[in-house]
Amino acid sequence: MEPGKRLLGKVAVVTGGASGIGAATARLFAQHGASVLLTDSNTSLGKSIETEIASAGGTARFAEQDVRNEGRWSAIVDQAEKAWGRVDILCNIAGISGRDPKQNIQTGHTAGPRLADQTLEHWNLVMEINATGVFLGTKAAVPAMQRSGGGSIINISSICGIVGSHANAAYHASKGAVRIFSKAAAIQYAPDRIRVNSVHPGFVDTPMTAPGHSNPEVARKRMEATPLGRFGTPYDIAAGCLYLASDEASWVTGTELVIDGGMTAN
Repeated sequence: MEPGKRLLGKVAVVTGGASGIGAATARLFAQHGASVLLTDSNTSLGKSIETEIASAGGTARFAEQDVRNEGRWSAIVDQAEKAWGRVDILCNIAGISGRDPKQNIQTGHTAGPRLADQTLEHWNLVMEINATGVFLGTKAAVPAMQRSGGGSIINISSICGIVGSHANAAYHASKGAVRIFSKAAAIQYAPDRIRVNSVHPGFVDTPMTAPGHSNPEVARKRMEATPLGRFGTPYDIAAGCLYLASDEASWVTGTELVIDGGMTAN
């Protein structure tokens, strides 16, 4: 193995790859020798990340994707196999907070509404993207990984999949579903040498959290809850995904990697 390259010869599919944690993960995987198919619903940003990775000497392609579409998932996996012959890694990173997308600055303490104010339509949207998308991605990737002799599936959950808060119940429920789903999938596919783990970021500076962190009161409370005294960066989370994707984690499955600056230790 080339010194420092931890994913040489591996093929990765990364959803949500146009920005934030997904883009950082796609970049890092490519830097470590993986061929990366990055997907997102934002075509212009996704293509810019593809170009950026290629300009840096990495191997990447972009594909537009709605993670709720089962047929599109089959096409994504097929595209990766046709391009590079296998699928070794799936990072399910695409997700939404449940905040009103028109809201540039978060007005309340959390991104989503309190339970009594949550509509069924809003609940279903958050669950479909954050939880059902992970199910569909895992379902689509498993046969390809079986064909290649194993693999690593990394599902982005959240500290909100471990602890509760005073609002945004749909987001908590979706991320809790990802956590337990990952454990069930890990047990089912361990005989196929397919590892499945969840990653639980704390308060990270990303485009998704920008409206919240733009509110000084929200930012202050989140910072006070984080013992290490800073918000996380997308790279902090991508580095954890790199470990789980690598052969160094070959005996790690069905577990949670919490990357939260100490928040849940309080």
